[in-house]
Amino acid sequence: MSLPVVVRPNDLVDIAIVAFVVYQLMLLIRGTRAVQLVQGMAVLFVVYAAASALGLHTLQAILGYLGAIIPVALLVLFQPELRRILEQIGRGRLLWPPSVLEREVALRLAHDVARAARVLAERRHGALIVLERRTGLGDFAETGIRLDALLSVPLLLTVFHPNTPMHDGAVIVRGNRVLAAGCVLPLSESPLLSRALGTRHRAAVGITEGTDAVAVVVSEETGMVSLARDGTLSRGLGEEELRAELLGLFAATPTRPAPPWPWRRGA
Repeated sequence: MSLPVVVRPNDLVDIAIVAFVVYQLMLLIRGTRAVQLVQGMAVLFVVYAAASALGLHTLQAILGYLGAIIPVALLVLFQPELRRILEQIGRGRLLWPPSVLEREVALRLAHDVARAARVLAERRHGALIVLERRTGLGDFAETGIRLDALLSVPLLLTVFHPNTPMHDGAVIVRGNRVLAAGCVLPLSESPLLSRALGTRHRAAVGITEGTDAVAVVVSEETGMVSLARDGTLSRGLGEEELRAELLGLFAATPTRPAPPWPWRRGA
């Protein structure tokens, strides 16, 4: 006679914590090479199980030898993803959301950035505007020209006017001030991005992969406005839609919550 299974409250708490951590880790690696690597490991595991069940001893031995070196290989292959996860944990991303701005500052920020993006798109002037959140972007600001100027629509239009010294780089914004312009950002190496995307879009995704910043991109070729966050890219945003997205991210009392399933809108 089998003994009844007793589920203690501690077991439920344990399961809930593990499920939460696994879910957060899945969100952190989405849109990166880690997804394909995990799928490849799953295929090798299935092949090993099939070889063991069918008595294919040679194949089983080969896969067994591979299993001995996989932990070391993972440290090398997953190095960018592991660094990103540790950075996210260090910022407290698994426990609390990024900081928000005062309502008045967030309203002005969302209005000016959305309006400037619309005008730049109409003029077919390429632009890349990076909005700082909890993670400091001082190191990236040092790669450009320091401005420390009050954010405004005319300032953004002037910076990204063609043939000006700063129009090719990124503008970094902290609160309601422009820290620097003409900044150099890391490019994303995600295989999920379309090959049709240019350097600006890859830089926008790249800065949001390693930090919690938000990037607004205006395509010089198509005039399309895009928003990058958490390594994903939402394209084809209008002025009102972009303003609402920024308010939801930066306002202390957002007009509407961020989507609970971030993979529904991607590149």
